[in-house]
Amino acid sequence: MKRKLLVFVTIGIVCLLLAQSVWASEDGGGHGASPTVLIGLAVILLMANFFSEILQYFGQPSVLGELIAGIILGNLVLLGFDHAEVLKTDVVITTFAQLGIISLLFEVGLETNFSEMKKVGVSSLLVALIGVVAPFILGWLVAKIFLGDMATLSHIFIAAMLCATSIGITARVFKDLGKLNAREAQIILGAAVIDDVLALLLLAIVEGAILSESNGTSLEVTTFVVIGLKAIGFLAVAVVIGKFAAPKIFQSVKNFESKGMILGLSLAICFLFAWAASMVGLAAIIGAFAAGLILEDASFEHFLDHKKHQLEVFMSPITAVLAPIFFVSIGMKVDLRAFADPELLLFAGALTLAAIIGKQACSLGALEKGLNRIAIGFGMIPRGEVILFFAGVGATLTLPNAQNINEPVISSSIFSAIVIVVMITALITPPALKWSLNRDDSPKPSEETAR
Repeated sequence: MKRKLLVFVTIGIVCLLLAQSVWASEDGGGHGASPTVLIGLAVILLMANFFSEILQYFGQPSVLGELIAGIILGNLVLLGFDHAEVLKTDVVITTFAQLGIISLLFEVGLETNFSEMKKVGVSSLLVALIGVVAPFILGWLVAKIFLGDMATLSHIFIAAMLCATSIGITARVFKDLGKLNAREAQIILGAAVIDDVLALLLLAIVEGAILSESNGTSLEVTTFVVIGLKAIGFLAVAVVIGKFAAPKIFQSVKNFESKGMILGLSLAICFLFAWAASMVGLAAIIGAFAAGLILEDASFEHFLDHKKHQLEVFMSPITAVLAPIFFVSIGMKVDLRAFADPELLLFAGALTLAAIIGKQACSLGALEKGLNRIAIGFGMIPRGEVILFFAGVGATLTLPNAQNINEPVISSSIFSAIVIVVMITALITPPALKWSLNRDDSPKPSEETAR
């Protein structure tokens, strides 16, 4: 371990010195793959692997190290080093990060047993429903108490943000532990997808209500019915394509021996599904996950050498490179200066508590006997890309406060509180989920006696 860390530290120091010289001579930011961005990617990957190695040494999931690496890199400005700030907004880094989470959810979908997932469908639905209702009520109470002078719709918008679950972090932990096919994982993955669909529908309703109040127009209920039908239709079409079309697509190219044929075709389907999901108002990662679910191994059985065409094997190195960039970018959004405001910390703490307790209540929806309900509750806790998307939408909306002055639904201080919620829930989930799963695997007293 010491030798590994020494190698990483040596390479890291050399890379940082190089970065310092490049960043000092470049304007950087959003102009394509400039030297600034290239050295930035090198630093991100090195730091992600370095801290992942440390966290794995202490028995924690690697994603936790990637989040910590992002927090450090994103707050170097506090030490007077501001050249890394460009990485937070650079379009190339953002693109790599989005490709990272899409590839991760695609790979998770590939490794998820669809038939097993259907068996826990009722539990997933109940877990998802509780996971929307409980955080919404608690979030509304917290917003009402701390932000009493804001409009009621603002409180409702903040409450709606807590309903979504970040499937990426939980999926990564289950993948790292080799338990993606556990019943708890299937329930959580199914519930997280339903959660995001319901949360996005809720966002559409609240956003429509805010815009209607701002414009003085009436709220059209049919708009939300259409959105709901589009979401349900997308998922239904995905299942149909998976059952009938995907095998035929791969059957038609079975005689091609190009090394990139399976990977290229599969990634094309993944990106098309991600695009289609975004077109109907869903998160792109839901489309990527759905694409992974439908591309089962049976789709590749017609190739001349099936053993050489395992899609999970091809995807693994791509995800290993791109996924850490996403989690580092999440960490970079954390501004440690926000911890200097006691009132903000109090609000963020209460909101985080509401987010955690609300998702812990999800475990009540798991119907099967013998389930690790603590793990299900922990697995539903993290918030990530969806809640940040919500916050970005809220920052563009305005409502009059108690003094009849228009102000953003999500102000800069509220946004900082939301980021703190994302940070804390993202940081506590990996160790908490690992602890709960290991606790479930530990020998029972009767088993030890029998030995």
